[in-house]
Amino acid sequence: MVDRLAHIPRPPHAYLPGVNARHPEDWFDDIKTTVGPHTPLDALHQTLAWQAGLEYFDAGFFWECHEVLEAVWLQTPEWSAERDMVQALIQLANARIKIRMQRPNAARRLCDMVLAHLSRCPMVQPVLGLERPMMERLVQETLTLIDQ
Repeated sequence: MVDRLAHIPRPPHAYLPGVNARHPEDWFDDIKTTVGPHTPLDALHQTLAWQAGLEYFDAGFFWECHEVLEAVWLQTPEWSAERDMVQALIQLANARIKIRMQRPNAARRLCDMVLAHLSRCPMVQPVLGLERPMMERLVQETLTLIDQ
């Protein structure tokens, strides 16, 4: 999605509920604390939490993506494009988890939610470094994965 920071810690495995062990509760704390009330809105995309969320998504660590991006989401204003973009990525990660859990209907519903969030984001201006058309392509890829 975007250039990554070289120092993003990667968990030992991608957690899948009901299949393998969940990471210790504090595993992501150092990442999540890189974003907080002190973080300006226009700098959220530069935080380790946001960068780790993107890296985890790209690497197939979907539960982990959700976990760290929640900290970013908490710092976005309600009804903002930034909040919608973070929620879109979180829900897209959730859809990918549901595919792995063989729950295609849940994955489709989540893709619908992602598209609703994206519809409130500008078409041509990146939000947190992500462009809406690229995110919509990821939704289409996810829907294709459901049908395989």
